[in-house]
Amino acid sequence: MLRVMFVCLGNICRSAMAECVMKQLVKQKGLDGKFYISSAGTSNEEEGNPIYPPAKRKLQSEGVEVVPHFATKLKPSDYDKYDLFLCAEERNVMSATRIFGGDSQNKIRRMLDFSAQPRNIADPWWTGDFDAAYDDIVEACETLIDYAAKNGLI
Repeated sequence: MLRVMFVCLGNICRSAMAECVMKQLVKQKGLDGKFYISSAGTSNEEEGNPIYPPAKRKLQSEGVEVVPHFATKLKPSDYDKYDLFLCAEERNVMSATRIFGGDSQNKIRRMLDFSAQPRNIADPWWTGDFDAAYDDIVEACETLIDYAAKNGLI
């Protein structure tokens, strides 16, 4: 089982959306039991809050089931519990690395690092563009599944 944690700043937009999208894709592709999926933020400012309403509306408009969610902060003890930490952007990679005190096992990557065009996912909290964030997240999840299958991780 591949244990994946999606990470962004507050865990109410990008990482929460990625958790929902990935869980749905795994179910649709008959990969239940192959992945353990979670999400967290590098900041505690949104801790305990649900998915941001515009993010929730975007997921619902795309037919994605919104799983029960309350924002949590990434903890040092998470490092040994997961195989991959997929961060929305480089800033989250740096923050996660700082929280963990390093990345000796090369577990921290950006969500889109497995895609043909590795890049950051812009924060829709600031841009207001939940469509672009959603499209990037779907691409990230699909390419992660492909990467995991091709590399014998699932």
